[in-house]
Amino acid sequence: MATKDQNGTVLSRQEQKQELKPPPMYQVLLLNDDYTPMEFVVAIIQEYFNKDRETATQIMLKVHRDGKGMCGVYPKDIAGTKVELVLTHARKAGHPLQCVMEEA
Repeated sequence: MATKDQNGTVLSRQEQKQELKPPPMYQVLLLNDDYTPMEFVVAIIQEYFNKDRETATQIMLKVHRDGKGMCGVYPKDIAGTKVELVLTHARKAGHPLQCVMEEA
């Protein structure tokens, strides 16, 4: 099947490849609050973002000091899933931890 551009011109395979763009990427951020225990935040980062304990602790400290910290950069659907998983886990544990995504 031939691919056409906006003007209806048939594109070669090389031209088709040039039009493909990587998907937009999104940062997943944790936001600081005064109630969620630091150890819980470290555990969340380890579980949902596959970070070792030292890296998770550094991210948690960044969240604590700067008000937010980046846990990773992902395509939109994966970032959205991670946000929902973190929020669900936090709510079930009774914590108000906020997790958001922003276009990178």
